[in-house]
Amino acid sequence: MKYRSRTDIVAQVLEAANGGATKTKIMYRAFLSYAQLKEYLSVLVANDLLDYNKGEGIYKTTDKGNNFLRIYNQIGEFVTQDAV
Repeated sequence: MKYRSRTDIVAQVLEAANGGATKTKIMYRAFLSYAQLKEYLSVLVANDLLDYNKGEGIYKTTDKGNNFLRIYNQIGEFVTQDAV
């Protein structure tokens, strides 16, 4: 796998948590170690990009997180268009 920026990893975590996911599912979908996962989850929850339901142990991407993903994907489209 190629080098990923922090922004790329954040986008992958938010994408993995869309619709709700456990720590394990997010970890495997975003290709992170458990230590990395804990760090990213705490930052994303603190910034209201992810919501954590303690009762179910599920993380869900918030509206703010979905807005981040939308903008991230738009920027990605511009970058790939310019590269061609």
